[in-house]
Amino acid sequence: MPDPILELKHVEFGYGDTPVLSSLDMRFGRGQVVAVMGGSGCGKTTVLRLIGGLVRAQRGEVLFEGKDIGTLDATGLYAARRRMGMLFQFGALFTDMSVFDNVAFPLQEHTDLSEEMIRDLVLMKLNAVGLRGARDLTPAEISGGMARRVALARAIMLDPSLIMYDEPFAGLDPISLGITANLIRTLNRALGATSILVTHDVPESFAIADYVYFIANGGIHAQGTPAELRASSDPVVRQFIDAEPDGPFKFHYANAGLDADFGFAAPAGEERRA
Repeated sequence: MPDPILELKHVEFGYGDTPVLSSLDMRFGRGQVVAVMGGSGCGKTTVLRLIGGLVRAQRGEVLFEGKDIGTLDATGLYAARRRMGMLFQFGALFTDMSVFDNVAFPLQEHTDLSEEMIRDLVLMKLNAVGLRGARDLTPAEISGGMARRVALARAIMLDPSLIMYDEPFAGLDPISLGITANLIRTLNRALGATSILVTHDVPESFAIADYVYFIANGGIHAQGTPAELRASSDPVVRQFIDAEPDGPFKFHYANAGLDADFGFAAPAGEERRA
């Protein structure tokens, strides 16, 4: 793996008395596209929240460009976030702004560039995602796939060294999905950035990722290249990749107390769903 731009070392985190992540160790190499995968509720998005400093690790370190996110003051955290780009699930565009104004927003908020320079940079980013011609439209006037591309242009507006994607393929048709996957790989290479995909979409992620972390039961259950995970015989990994309805992750959510109250015996081998 290339030199890491980001490392999570022995990270533990939970909400209240509910543990979510335990002894988490991850490395994200410069220039790589890294997928973070796992079932719903396994803690994938929490990893992004830890990296962005929205929540702080209860134990361990989240090192971005050598600095522990969890120890930064407000000024330091603000500076670190300027080096990060974020594509939120479903885009999260400002509905009362045009496509142009949505993409221009980071420059207007964080720089003192002239309006002429902002215009040129915005059109350059929109051209990179194929939407220069849609600059005067509103989010309501474009498709969901196009909106996702506008959000991507906004996420890379400050040329971040780290780009985070929260379920970038959710709700897209096959054509838009292929376009988005190709853009993630192409823009990562063009910017010399590191990209983190939090996703459960196997074919699309495996097609563009250099490395994959698979989270289950609060920790890294498996990791490796897409080819290595495809060849895995681990039952948990196989059930996820092959989309099997039953296996180590059970259909029924175990609740022994409720089962007892109604006179039911818990199904044999029942486990909590990851």
